[in-house]
Amino acid sequence: MIDLSNKVTIITGGSRGIGEACVKLFLKANSKVAFTFKNAKSQSEKLEKELGAGVKGYRVDMESEKEIFYMVDQTVKDFGKIDILVHNAGIWNDGTLEKMSLEHWDELIRINLTSTFLFCKAVTPYMKKNKFGRIILITSTAGQRGEAFHSHYAASKGGMISFTKSLAVELASNNITVNSVAPGWVDTEMNDDVFADKDYKESIRKGIPVGRIATAEDIAGPTLFLASDLAQHINGEILNVNGGSVLCG
Repeated sequence: MIDLSNKVTIITGGSRGIGEACVKLFLKANSKVAFTFKNAKSQSEKLEKELGAGVKGYRVDMESEKEIFYMVDQTVKDFGKIDILVHNAGIWNDGTLEKMSLEHWDELIRINLTSTFLFCKAVTPYMKKNKFGRIILITSTAGQRGEAFHSHYAASKGGMISFTKSLAVELASNNITVNSVAPGWVDTEMNDDVFADKDYKESIRKGIPVGRIATAEDIAGPTLFLASDLAQHINGEILNVNGGSVLCG
């Protein structure tokens, strides 16, 4: 039912986890896909080989304005336009208030929040030119309710949520919608360390009403929906995908 033929999608952090699941699903929906990676060059090349024509990986440092704008411009050169941005790239780590250094705070804010601003700024002129755009930001339940011992992460995702709502109104007259998907716990490589504690992982699972931890594919599906014509009247929405564990709008 969802067909993104003749669409070009940028997916950041597309070499693994949620991003990789999005790359595969958007390509299956007939979109051409440009995705970013930082260190996973071999995985990027594997994906390109596996998925064939219509997908290409670009190495991008999320802290580099120059590399972000270059990637967006290069995508237009390689694919002709940009219709959809799925900004998924980000990091998650520990940080208690009293022990967190300013450097630690700044690094996460740059990678998670500032890169969001830069990618949106870079793609918007192309979307305005074509009078069409879909921007989907992957945020987190942490940005909605806060998260003790991860305040920097929660602040970055909360900032992305407010940014979503702000841009939704600012860009709507150009036929550009801006929405967010807010996952709860997802069983991906990012959480391998914390999930190494099997008892803790099981306690998380039991706390989710549907009885299981989300997969990357569980997040990719709602993301594809927001990029499709089925969601053309949805704008400024934060779509919770957490199995009912956090009930907030």
